[in-house]
Order: sequence, then structure tokens, then C-alpha cells
Amino acid sequence: MADGTAKEPATESPPPAAETAPVPAPKRRRSVKAAKPPEPTSPEVVTAKELRAPKRAALDPATARALLLRREADRHRPLFVRQAAHRYARIGREESWRRPRGLQSKQRRHYGYRSVVVRIGYRSPARARGLVPSGFRPVIVRTSQELARIDAQKEAVIIARTVGTRRRLALEEAARRLGLHLLNPIATPESEE
Repeated sequence: MADGTAKEPATESPPPAAETAPVPAPKRRRSVKAAKPPEPTSPEVVTAKELRAPKRAALDPATARALLLRREADRHRPLFVRQAAHRYARIGREESWRRPRGLQSKQRRHYGYRSVVVRIGYRSPARARGLVPSGFRPVIVRTSQELARIDAQKEAVIIARTVGTRRRLALEEAARRLGLHLLNPIATPESEE
């Protein structure tokens, strides 16, 4: 201050970059959950857990064992390819099966280099036949009256392909209210907890 200029008070300088706190990453947007339904106050109100359809059927031990045997046999069962499927695309490889009938047919005569022919020995256990992997017996449904006749512990619902979308959605909702397992839903429930 000999030259007459006043010295300004020292301002605080920002701390070095190493001492600054890391910048937090932008927060991800959380998905919006549906509001929880109100607690039941009267006996008519049923909670969502009570409505939830069973994931597996109630099976007796013999049927459960037959399902396990079928699952194991499925792993070893060969693909049954139709005769000349490699030659013509229209025949298809896995969609359909026709028995080889030609007099000279090598597949009919079980030549080792030809694909295997369908035989009764490849069949699944009788108790497991007609059941879906979860153990339910599928029942095709077209109306809500048919839904009322279904046993929720042993049968599962398949909505017929001829049912339109509007009625299908109504049937799906009715099946959920009855606690039925639905095998071909197009709408998922809003909140599964």
C-alpha cells in the first residue's frame, strides 16, 4: 500500500478438483406402480392374493411321478421327420406326421440311416397324457358360463381362438376373479405382488 491502492480482501478460491465430492449420476426414472387396492372391510371384498390362480395343479403322487417320467422321456424322444421332408419344403419337418407307405420305402422298413418312425413305445405315461407341463388339464372356454364349471385345482382355461378381443378380455378378467389358471392370456394383471 505504498502506492495507494487498497488491497481487496482475499476471496475464497474453490478447492482443488481432487477434494470435490463426486457428481451423483442422474437418477433413473422409477416405474409407476399401481395403487394398492383398499383393505377388505366387508366379507364380499376379496384380496388379490386370494384371487391369484394356482401356478401348479393339485396332483396325486402317481400323476406327479408320471409328469416327471414324461418330462424325462421328452428329452430322449427323437424328432419324427416325415419321409422326403428334406426334399420338399411343403412337407415340413416337425409340423405333421404321415406314416411312410411306399413298397420300397426305406423309412417304412426301418433302415438305420432313415429317420425313426412313430411307434407306441415312444408314448408318454397314461396318467400324464393330455396334461400341460404344470399339471393342469386344459379346457377350452368360449363363454363365462363355461368358466363356472371349471375346477380351479385341476383344470386350466384356454380361451378359444374364435373369441374376439373384447369378449376375451372380459373372460380373462372373469377367470382371474374366479382364481382360474389361464394358459393363453393376452392381458397381464396391472400389479403382481
